[in-house]
This record gives sequence, structure tokens and C-alpha cells, in this order.
Amino acid sequence: MLPFVLIAPLESLIVSAAAHHPGLFVTFEGPECAGKSTQSRLLAERLRADGREVLLTREPGGCVLGERLRELLLHFDGDGGLSPEAELLLFAASRAQITRQVIRPHLDRGGVVLCDRYLDSTVAYQGYARGFDRDTIAQVNAVATQGLRPDLTILLDLDAEAIAARANARGEGGNRFEDEDLAFHRRVIDGFRAIAAQEPGRVRLHDAREPVETLHEAIYEAVRHALAPLR
Repeated sequence: MLPFVLIAPLESLIVSAAAHHPGLFVTFEGPECAGKSTQSRLLAERLRADGREVLLTREPGGCVLGERLRELLLHFDGDGGLSPEAELLLFAASRAQITRQVIRPHLDRGGVVLCDRYLDSTVAYQGYARGFDRDTIAQVNAVATQGLRPDLTILLDLDAEAIAARANARGEGGNRFEDEDLAFHRRVIDGFRAIAAQEPGRVRLHDAREPVETLHEAIYEAVRHALAPLR
């Protein structure tokens, strides 16, 4: 376990009670190469065709600061690479900026936000895979998100061997996370599956090996059901 501890109580770290908003916040989670970007894009197109106001974004990224931090987080290799502590806090910095600047304003207007990764990725990658204390991660996430949590999370499940096969098939340079070994990816997958088991009401697990259109229809139905109370 990495020696990184916050001593303030969680309640004092949540800047505002951001859970209540008139929109719908949907996140896409999963390991590398699971198809999150493809499925979030297809869903955005479908919901816009239905007349919904949809913001499609990603994390890290989605704003000027976030995109600059994304480049560092995915590709930085200077000075011996990023330390685990720097990695955790840079993700949190990106999340804080996009939450305040981009995500929350759209939700407050009653729109739909589709975000490729959010707080669950930190739990899976920095918690389960890197070894940070998960209570500490919960505190860091609480600060970064001001208490905002997804209304619905689409988790695309893929095993480590399939990740490696898909990464090789792409035939292009990977990022720092794609280049991790199979043991790392298995810990990430275990983390996401544990999150799904702990929060079945929020997290909907889908087999990422399903055909793209089959997956899209299942995801669309889940989101359409979540949107029904907002009509």
C-alpha cells in the first residue's frame, strides 16, 4: 500500500453537494481497448437524433487544462516517468477542472453528459492496480468532483488477453497504460468488476466482445430507461 494519506474527514473535503441536478450524467468505463470512445460517440449521435442536448467529453481532457494534462498522463516519459503520487493528483486536477468548467454547467441546464472515463477509473487504475488506499482515493475524488457522481455508468468488460490482442491489431504506438503488463491490466479489470458488484444500481456491465451494434442497442436502452423520468 502506498504511503499517501489525507487526514481531513471526507465530509469537510466535499466543497458542495453537487449530486442534485436536472440533467443525466452517464460515464463510460472499462480497461484499455474496450471500445468506450466508439460506444459513447454512437450513443451521443443517437440521443441527439432523439432531440436531446448532449455533451460528449472525455477524462482526462475535455477542456484546455485537461487536454494538456492528458498528454502528460498518457505519454510523459521524462525524469524517470511519473511517480504514482503525481499520476493520482494529475488525474484529480483534470477531473476538478472539467467538472467545474464543463460537466456541471451542462447538467445544471438539464442536458445529458456522456463522459469517457471519470472517477471509477481512478479507483480501478490507481487503487486496484497501483495500490493506493481506496479511502484516500475516495477523498481525492470527493474534492475533484465536489461530490458529483454519475447517474449511470456503462462498464465495458474485456479480459487482459483481449486487450493485448486489440492493442496489437491497432498497429500504432500505445500510451503508458496500454503498455503495462498483463498483471496490471488484470488488476484494473478486477477493480472495475468489484465496483460493478458493489454498485449494481449505477453500474451496468456489458461484454465488450459483443458486436458494436449489439452493444450500442443494449446501452441505448439502458440510457433511454434512465432518461424516462426526465421527460
